[in-house]
Amino acid sequence: MPNPKGNPESLKPFTTDRDEPLVKQINVRVSTSMYVKLKSVDNYPEFVRQAIAKALSELEDSDDDFT
Repeated sequence: MPNPKGNPESLKPFTTDRDEPLVKQINVRVSTSMYVKLKSVDNYPEFVRQAIAKALSELEDSDDDFT
């Protein structure tokens, strides 16, 4: 008979080896062709995180050029 309170393994706190935990979500609308290409990339969530981080870094660098 299954445990009515669920699997005790799933009650353990989640840990990560990242510098900063991933706790926030964003939603972005894309075209169908972009969606298909993105889904074909291995580990696409990490690909998107890295692309956003790179774009933000370039944005910060370009802001520094104007000051």
